[in-house]
Amino acid sequence: MSNYNTTALISVTDKSGLENLAAAFKEAGIGIVASSGTQKYLAEKGIDSQEIAVYAGSPEILGGRVKTLHPKIHGGILADRDNPEHMKTLADTDIRPIDFVVVNLYPFEEKYRSGSLSPGELVEYIDIGGITLLRAAAKNHKHVTIVTEPSQYDQVIDEIKKNGATSPELRALFAKKTFALTATYDAAIYKFFDGISPEQELPARVPIGLEKVCDVRYGENPHQKGALYRTIEDSPLVGMMQHQGKELSYNNYQDIVGAFGLSRDLGPNCVAIIKHTNPCGAAWCGDVLSSYRRALACDQTSAFGGIVAVNGTITAELAEELKQLFLEVILARDYEAEAMTVLAKKKNLRVITIPNEYWDEQKPGVMAVLTENVALCQETDAGFPELEELKQVTQRAPSDQEMTALKMAWKVGKHVKSNAIVIADDQGTVGIGAGQMSRVDSSQIATRKAFDAELSLSGAVAASDAFFPFADGVTELAKNGITAVIEPGGSVRDQEVIEAADGAGMAMLFTGRRHFRHV
Repeated sequence: MSNYNTTALISVTDKSGLENLAAAFKEAGIGIVASSGTQKYLAEKGIDSQEIAVYAGSPEILGGRVKTLHPKIHGGILADRDNPEHMKTLADTDIRPIDFVVVNLYPFEEKYRSGSLSPGELVEYIDIGGITLLRAAAKNHKHVTIVTEPSQYDQVIDEIKKNGATSPELRALFAKKTFALTATYDAAIYKFFDGISPEQELPARVPIGLEKVCDVRYGENPHQKGALYRTIEDSPLVGMMQHQGKELSYNNYQDIVGAFGLSRDLGPNCVAIIKHTNPCGAAWCGDVLSSYRRALACDQTSAFGGIVAVNGTITAELAEELKQLFLEVILARDYEAEAMTVLAKKKNLRVITIPNEYWDEQKPGVMAVLTENVALCQETDAGFPELEELKQVTQRAPSDQEMTALKMAWKVGKHVKSNAIVIADDQGTVGIGAGQMSRVDSSQIATRKAFDAELSLSGAVAASDAFFPFADGVTELAKNGITAVIEPGGSVRDQEVIEAADGAGMAMLFTGRRHFRHV
């Protein structure tokens, strides 16, 4: 123990477990100063403490906005106990060293997520005094123990009982966790201000606060650790409900993102099947059972071990068919009760509901890929405004049936790794070529997939996620029966590509926008 009076400052909104910690302080001869609400709570539990306002000789003012911002508080926290001048200053000014700081922050993140407060009301939940206490104590962790949540109380109690003080290792660990807390807290406040004052360009600084939701089984491979983290914004990956099945892995989450995103873009009663983040089948037949059958028919081999996303309610009949195929995950808006009973027979199958509020169109925002100690940030690729301003570039216009197929194939193409070719008709995909180094290779793979699935290419259409750099890709599609193509345009050889389409009697539309997907 130190040869000076040891003091703990406590100011918490979450009182769970506090009685035990405060009792341990008193038993060890550690004095307590507390904010008014905490002091009242401790008094009710029979634990003596001094109110901060009384100790500092300065009342709380501005409705509680100022209560701990005082030299007697921050001097006691920040003083270097190994510096004689610091300790003399404390003695001369009657400031007690504060060796324990137990503080919760105002629940800004919780209030932000609730969406129930106006901007003016939400500002009042931005903590000033608490965040300052945390940073001061964490900075001086050589001498001060900073405690920010009830889950840390037992470690502090154990070390006090054993040693009369906390270890340097514990103080350093808690300081690290504190700065992680303050960083994510400030990132949440930044997000709030970004919502009320958005910038037109990507900003110079983008604080990204991440809070762990859960560990996952492993990363991309079993020797890699993995975890799911969330930002302050709501997410279907956090809002979803897993009803049964094994713990989700990193790869499962990646595939869920792809499957959900595609089925959301396609619309109600559509079905998407994803394998290794790429679509292997998608359909829009008007009802979920027909859509599933058609999506599966596109590439039943690749669907094995995949993920099925249903933008609708899974019926008992559909559940019976889903049960026949080995799948990692099924996700949907909802399930009939009998469907859940059917799927429960496959105990390892992960069955997930994503609530209705997440199935609206994707909202604009910023997405980031963290790699090699940098973050690549970009606006989210949300929506398809280009489908409202399509440009016919060939002599022949697409028929109504072709137009339906072209628009849906274009939406699927957004979710296929580039280079991407999607062949479809007005019911669903026929063949998909993904992730190739040349567009003609993707065209050949898409047509081969259709032949393997014994689906007709005659009268089908194709979508290309970026322009055809040469006419060979279009020629490859035309010779296999494709009658219409949708692509961004913009190649120096556009005219050659258009002439090849005209020569084959194809219809061709330019979108003026591409949808590359690299990760």
